[in-house]
Amino acid sequence: MIEMPPPQRRAVAAWAMYDWANSVFSVTVISAFFPLFLKQYWSSGVDATISTFQLGLANAAGGLVVAVLSPMLGAIADQGGARKRFLAFFTVLAIVMTAGLQFVARGDWPIAIALYAIAGIGFSGATAFYDALIVDVAPPGRLHRVSALGFALGYLGGGLLFAVNVAMTLWPARFGLADVAEAVRLSFGMVALWWALFSLPLFLFVRESPAQSRASGLALARSGLRRLRETLREARKWRQVVVFLIASWLYLDGVGTIARMAVDYGLAIGLFERDLIVALLITQFVGFPAAILFGRLGVRFGARRMILVGLAAYVAATVWSYFMRAAWEFYVLAGVVGLVQGGVQLLSRSFFAHIIPAGRSAEFFGFYNMVGRVATVVGPLLVGLAAIATGSSRASILVVLVLFVGGGLLLLLVDENRAMDAARASRASPQRT
Repeated sequence: MIEMPPPQRRAVAAWAMYDWANSVFSVTVISAFFPLFLKQYWSSGVDATISTFQLGLANAAGGLVVAVLSPMLGAIADQGGARKRFLAFFTVLAIVMTAGLQFVARGDWPIAIALYAIAGIGFSGATAFYDALIVDVAPPGRLHRVSALGFALGYLGGGLLFAVNVAMTLWPARFGLADVAEAVRLSFGMVALWWALFSLPLFLFVRESPAQSRASGLALARSGLRRLRETLREARKWRQVVVFLIASWLYLDGVGTIARMAVDYGLAIGLFERDLIVALLITQFVGFPAAILFGRLGVRFGARRMILVGLAAYVAATVWSYFMRAAWEFYVLAGVVGLVQGGVQLLSRSFFAHIIPAGRSAEFFGFYNMVGRVATVVGPLLVGLAAIATGSSRASILVVLVLFVGGGLLLLLVDENRAMDAARASRASPQRT
């Protein structure tokens, strides 16, 4: 555990456990079973490129809603000290919708997509407020390591439940299940239960910074909207933050697109379902130690430099995936992604926490989540449209290269020292209300 006073260590551990809790949705639902079930059960008999478009549409719909709402809700939450309350609302929304997936019948792909999209809204909305709470549990000098702890526990927790769910699909009779379809449906319910149970430590032991206002809900909404407008007018003041947001929009779009579309891509080019599941397990269990390592490397060499290393690995993996033919190649690529995926995400989160002004974490993480959600709209939708336009899933995956390269080039323009100086200056000055 990171060296801190006992109460702060408990808060850090409780905060990081939320990553353990919600990562099962990311791996079991988003990356694995939803794309598989959509293609083979809910959209059975539909052409592969059409189901790819359906998946891209499902990811895009939920992402668009959160992209619009996140900054406004963040500004309101900062004013009223309500980050945990917003986090609870979106978490419950996602859990209920995820549980509902287990009851969707064969062929009912519109219902499946609707539940999945709403669950995605809950997942993404909750993530924004969860990320914002990092400034309440971690001292500035420990942000990279605390962020790494969360991602590492996310990989481990997500991997453990996913391994159980995979075993259920491989040997359903041993678990008293009728067939693979029943195993997958039950897995959705298990994800919801796991998420609910392991979210509790955060709500019990993490204390957010006090409210900046004791006003009524309507007054807080007005104040939050006014503050949001002021922030947008002050964009020049936070130039480094704006450039970083655009850069992260692009490259995190690429990261998210790979995670959401990899299984669909593997199926489209003829790989077997079991090979794809094994590859996802490799990613999860490689990602656990890699996240801890990336956190340490970020402290030693700088977050920006290590993010760029991760993006270079993604570019190489994307090019290789275009030529991929055999399952062993997918395994190797899964290992490469596992090494850098969590690192790129965790260092982006902690780097952003370093450069934002004090007392406005939910608002600024609202913007951060907004660009991330726009990314979930743009990336998968581009891949889906490219698949339809070219008639080739292989050609469509190359769209992601533009996102990694463009994001990396913009990241080079971010002056880390100037950004941190501006953030420190904001912490030293009186906070506006």
